[in-house]
Amino acid sequence: MTDDPIASTTFDGRQRPRRLRRTDAIRALVRETDVRPHKLVYPLFVCDGTHVRREVASMPGVFQLSVDEAVREAANARTDGVQAVLLFGLPARKDDRGSAADDAAAPVQAAVRALKQADDDLVVITDVCLCEYTSHGHCGIVADGDVLNNDTVARLVDVARSHADAGADIVAPSDMMDGRVGAIRDALDAAGHDRVAIMSYAAKYCSAFYGPFRDAAASAPVFGDRRTHQMDPANADEALREVALDLEEGADIVMVKPALPYLDVIHRIKQEFGCPTAAYQVSGEYAMLKAAAANGWLDLSQAMLESLTSIRRAGADIIITYFARDAARRLT
Repeated sequence: MTDDPIASTTFDGRQRPRRLRRTDAIRALVRETDVRPHKLVYPLFVCDGTHVRREVASMPGVFQLSVDEAVREAANARTDGVQAVLLFGLPARKDDRGSAADDAAAPVQAAVRALKQADDDLVVITDVCLCEYTSHGHCGIVADGDVLNNDTVARLVDVARSHADAGADIVAPSDMMDGRVGAIRDALDAAGHDRVAIMSYAAKYCSAFYGPFRDAAASAPVFGDRRTHQMDPANADEALREVALDLEEGADIVMVKPALPYLDVIHRIKQEFGCPTAAYQVSGEYAMLKAAAANGWLDLSQAMLESLTSIRRAGADIIITYFARDAARRLT
């Protein structure tokens, strides 16, 4: 008898997967999925004022930034290797129509101009929605408690056009209204912005993981919820239909949001359409890893990179993540 289990079997050693795991260099050589800094997009919350840098309590390490601070943060991200930012606006005033959303002097439009002036090679993406701008916190125009589709789309067209006028490279409608991609594409083309791309939040689920974002953007709805326009978490086939519609209407990139709970959806979309596919590792995903690490329950760096790798492995070409700078520093 022998204590060696291999010696007592017919295993002949010809195939030993562990040979390719012996060293870091060999593991890197055969690695199937890489997360690289240029695949990451860094979300920024932009507010009025100067020299403003307010940490979001539920998102440690994430800040509300005035335009000057956003320019500084983006420059630091570029030094880390991150080449793209996604802007969300925090207006000084709100009303029931989200009037500040298409104001040329609003934080997002001002930040786009400042960012492109500071670094024209930075990819500037803008979130196109009304929830940060409306007094009721919903994603569009509300009447009798209902979010009106067509009236909302008309407002979103104005917002997207104003972002393109300011110099945005990509506009990203996140509202989940029907037909908004086609309407925005037509309006941008008519305004001479045919080179501005659209990254559609094509499969945005009605998720419990958005809570910290609503703290950061002060965008929680004051009544009801968003189930009438955001997707049911139980549905995956519907996501394929949503993506198909947005691609037909002119979307250049489609997005799944959130990421980790919907890796199967990311994979199916990439396999079905083969188009540029983004995934948003949302505020709740970020916050839960931060909280677990703060309690000593996991290693933050390892968990961060493992989660990002899983999103890439599922098929995402682009990952929007609040970990962008931290991850980039670890990856370079």
